[in-house]
Amino acid sequence: MGRRRLARLCRSRPAPSLLRCPRHNQTCTIKITREEAMADYSIWVLEYAYVSKYHLSGIVYGAHNEGYRKLPYCYVLIKGQGITAMVDVGYNLKDYGETMAKAFNVVNWQDPRTVLAECGVTPEEVSHVFITHGHFDHMGGTDHFPNARFYIQERELSKWVWAMSLEQKFSWLMVATDPGDVLRAVDLARQGRLVCIDGDRDNVLPGIDLRAAFDTHTWGSMYVTVRNSQHPDAEDRWILAGDLVYSFDNLRGRDPEHPRYLPVGLAMGSQTNLLLATDAMVTEAGGDTNRVIPIHEERLPEVFPSRRTENGLMVTEIALADGQTSMVA
Repeated sequence: MGRRRLARLCRSRPAPSLLRCPRHNQTCTIKITREEAMADYSIWVLEYAYVSKYHLSGIVYGAHNEGYRKLPYCYVLIKGQGITAMVDVGYNLKDYGETMAKAFNVVNWQDPRTVLAECGVTPEEVSHVFITHGHFDHMGGTDHFPNARFYIQERELSKWVWAMSLEQKFSWLMVATDPGDVLRAVDLARQGRLVCIDGDRDNVLPGIDLRAAFDTHTWGSMYVTVRNSQHPDAEDRWILAGDLVYSFDNLRGRDPEHPRYLPVGLAMGSQTNLLLATDAMVTEAGGDTNRVIPIHEERLPEVFPSRRTENGLMVTEIALADGQTSMVA
């Protein structure tokens, strides 16, 4: 079967096959489909920058002195049913955002207009943005989307204001957050373009649900569930995980013979809560870890159809809506 069809999984659940990821000798389970399903939304993971060598201990908690991996910086585009939405917006390459990018050794940043053009979309067309959490590489690019309404957990925004108010000795809490991003989010509220969510919310858009994961990677993190048939019990659903998981390793462990959850390296809350959130995502995906999408995973293109752009960045196609032309063919 061609790789293109892997992005359109059927609702039946056939026996899994295994894919050996050659670079890391990691076994990845892929559901091979026998027929295609009806799908309401197309989903693409769009790389906009990357860290060439990122400590593995930042991806997997406790993996000290075990080397480095590439860490793609990505956001997600959701398109269908007359809706153009995004999960996160990257960072702004100016002011303190640029300083933070240099501190994290992020390279090859491309602006959203360039990145979205790979899927035939402009920033002005984006109507809804779901901010999974407030770190600079997820919330910093709000200025690029002048017509969008933004959604964030109320706890996430208020706790960053709280962290900003603390004495200097607590400044580590802001290690990955640009105070300017927080102020821009508050200004979106002034403009009437910010929606603060308190916990879970079903059908924030048709077939799209928001799920809170408090006191995990950050205080008010959330993930996004896309039910691609809109039915409440749809099996054709995708979980867009934000930074609750960075990698397949967080979902499956690093030993194929003994699968287990492994937390990411950074938690403002706790690693325990990260594991519980991971289990909640996998459960919502019907137990299929392939349907939980870690956007920082460099191996996504080994599992889903993808292509490399002229700028050297990846476009990965998770799902295709009915009638939508593939952007990676």
